[in-house]
Amino acid sequence: MPTLNLFTNTPVDAVVASDILKDATKAVAKIIGKPESYVMILLNGGVPVAFAGTEEPAAYGELISIGGLEPSVNGKLSSTIAEILQTKLSIDSSRFYIKFYDVQELDP
Repeated sequence: MPTLNLFTNTPVDAVVASDILKDATKAVAKIIGKPESYVMILLNGGVPVAFAGTEEPAAYGELISIGGLEPSVNGKLSSTIAEILQTKLSIDSSRFYIKFYDVQELDP
């Protein structure tokens, strides 16, 4: 199950949150190649964040997936999520960082 945790110091109202959740779910599913029904997105707005020494709008993300992650996929995911955050929350892509975790499936 791909899971994307997003944290931002920008307050997020319910309507914008819903849009981000929908857009990010579609993007993660499409880019990784997994069904939307497997994708989980968590959005945490209004979190204290300092980036590059300032508290201007910024965001941090962690994407965890069992397979499906590789450098070309990670680059596409990073730019797509950054674009969503820029469009919906006016967070410049230079103030967004995402960490990828490719977890190995456990043998039963």
